[in-house]
Amino acid sequence: MERKTAMDDTQNSASPDIRFDNITKRYGDVLAVDNVCLSVEQGEFFSFLGPSGCGKTTSLRLIAGFEQPSLGDVHIGGVSVKGVPPHQRPVNMVFQHYALFPHMSVADNIGYGLRQRAPKPPKTQIYKQVDEMLELVQMDGYGKRRIWELSGGQQQRVALARALINRPTVLLLDEPLAALDRKLRRDMQIELQTLQRDVGITFILVTHDQEEALSMSDRICIMRDGRVVQSGSPRELYDQPKNLYVADFVGKSNFITGNVKSVSAGSVVVEDGNGRPFVGSASESAAELAPGAAASVAIRPELIVVNAPNTSAAKMKTDVALNGRIKNRIFLGEHTEYLIDTEGLGNILVMSPKHIENAQGGFEPGDDVAIGWKNEAALVLEDS
Repeated sequence: MERKTAMDDTQNSASPDIRFDNITKRYGDVLAVDNVCLSVEQGEFFSFLGPSGCGKTTSLRLIAGFEQPSLGDVHIGGVSVKGVPPHQRPVNMVFQHYALFPHMSVADNIGYGLRQRAPKPPKTQIYKQVDEMLELVQMDGYGKRRIWELSGGQQQRVALARALINRPTVLLLDEPLAALDRKLRRDMQIELQTLQRDVGITFILVTHDQEEALSMSDRICIMRDGRVVQSGSPRELYDQPKNLYVADFVGKSNFITGNVKSVSAGSVVVEDGNGRPFVGSASESAAELAPGAAASVAIRPELIVVNAPNTSAAKMKTDVALNGRIKNRIFLGEHTEYLIDTEGLGNILVMSPKHIENAQGGFEPGDDVAIGWKNEAALVLEDS
């Protein structure tokens, strides 16, 4: 199943699979992508993440060739693809609604791309490659079925097989799991990761679902208003967000706003509106903050402990202790979410793991409680 494109003779195997060089894309007065520079390495599972209108889908379409940049250049395998039409690029795309042909069988859908080649491969070779793809996506024996006879997850596998049969350098995924229910979406996330490791090619995913991006990606590019805000591994983005936008967008966080009191040795003291000091590690954006500057202290809810009312910080083994009252409780199986009204800070979200809940007996709305966290669990971000 060898892949052959107009670019094969000139691709540089040492180059990133995708490179954006100062890419700008305008639609009239609308700036969809604003001077973006990035690269995607060979074999990466890379995701564009952001809200609607941030530029992520336009970026994917620029790679696919469905759009051309207003400024800058896109390189695939070290070669400029300026002016190269989509069908001549070594990429394939899986769309959100799969775009399968309902009048064709599963096998005919998968083999469609091979039949469009010039010269067209022999039928025996097409059948052989289709069978290999069916095995790869775990759909042996489904070749004669019609698309309307398949479940959503099976249709997604057919779309993947149809895209992979041409052995693209890069597979582009435009929110391919959005139409699936939660459990099936989680199953397909695992299957996509496994498939990507098996075939060894670069996957680029576009999604607005941060959980999806965090669970599947080697690296994530977070976009806002057409620009790259931060890129890095899921752990880097979650544990070390560059700014308030990333901390708020990736995962759940509690924010305490105030002003910087002092900065020393990588830690920052922030005083809230009531003059109470909170200590946290300095993020990239907060490392150079001067005393008096506006800042926010971010604490992830799973790093906060909840205990009986008036429990001291020493007993909770934390640096901070606050009293509050449970406003809401959501049982989620592996953990319980508490929304706790605290004096002066307002609502604080806490995620308590099941083993702690089992040991404490849990709490109910209306219960008075104490919460606390260690200084190292807090991250100070520039409030901009």
